[in-house]
Amino acid sequence: MRESGVSHLHQGFCFFQYKIKCSFLVDLIKMPIHSYPILSTLTVFTLSHLIMASAISAETVDPVKMVDAFEAAGGKFEGYRRSGAKGICATAEFVGSTEGRTLSSASVFSGQKIPVIVRFSVGGGNPKAADNAKSQRNMALQFNLAGGETWQMGNISAPVFGSSTPAQLLGRLESLTPDPSTKAPNPEKVKAFAEANPEVLLQGKYFASQPVPASFASVNYWGVNAFAFVNSKGDKQFGKWIFEPSTGLMGLSDEEAKAKGPNFLFDELRQRVKDGQVTFSFNLQLAEPGDRLDSATVPLPEARRKVTLGSLKVTAVSEDSGGACRDITFVPTVLPKGIEPSNDPMLAARAAPYAVGIGRRLFEGSKQ
Repeated sequence: MRESGVSHLHQGFCFFQYKIKCSFLVDLIKMPIHSYPILSTLTVFTLSHLIMASAISAETVDPVKMVDAFEAAGGKFEGYRRSGAKGICATAEFVGSTEGRTLSSASVFSGQKIPVIVRFSVGGGNPKAADNAKSQRNMALQFNLAGGETWQMGNISAPVFGSSTPAQLLGRLESLTPDPSTKAPNPEKVKAFAEANPEVLLQGKYFASQPVPASFASVNYWGVNAFAFVNSKGDKQFGKWIFEPSTGLMGLSDEEAKAKGPNFLFDELRQRVKDGQVTFSFNLQLAEPGDRLDSATVPLPEARRKVTLGSLKVTAVSEDSGGACRDITFVPTVLPKGIEPSNDPMLAARAAPYAVGIGRRLFEGSKQ
């Protein structure tokens, strides 16, 4: 039973004959099923989904090499995600708007309450990352739609991503990898790569200009990649979205951040949700002809019109490190009918490394 099922996954992935190496999955396939602390039917489905989604990729970077680079640059913490390691699960409800229904035929905008699995996290691969640092916050979502459809997305607290292509991301990680002799990145390598690839500095400059977020619920979350919204007539509108907190933005002064300490965000979020104060407007910035849609380091012009696609209300937060989000990888090309990806190379390149990452985490003993 197990052999035929895994063989099907392997053949399904290799069938596509893309340049992404099939070898990254082989080690996972060969492991005896009892080697996995957790391997549910849902997990097998998730891996299958990842494998199929990875076949979309046009630009290729070895997914094993990419995950290895994350571990080398940021440290390896067994069982944890290689990015956004410090996180917490939550649940939410989404109600789509009339504007959403006009732009897209996706059932998520029906106006009915849609259940959503949420994961809030702090950027980086360290599960003990400081909450009071000027660093990235993440809000990943899975909309569970009728008929088994899902919509997954990852959103970050900056209007730009840290690289424009998978190759550039890999190069940046490699430049930041500590030298074995000094235990620190080689400053000459870091400088040389950044000078040749100035886009990789944009996100860090943005975070440095912003205060430490007072809450997961008081910061904007951008999708950074462009997507097409397709209605029942076939009309297609590209745009980039942003989740904006209904209570407004709130940051901490340097003194306030220091006083808060490195571990305050989870409890703060739990209390806010209990008070019913965590709601986001799901807004879409509409692209116009000539706008660049293939780079996560180039935002749309600020003057572009925004429409509200709906409202997301967080209803509960996990009381511990468990929860439904733990083993979801939030692949941004898992989309419902009525939403289509742009040709941004960062979109198609995510599924394969995510499959590598979840495979390693399951073997190690998956943690939040």
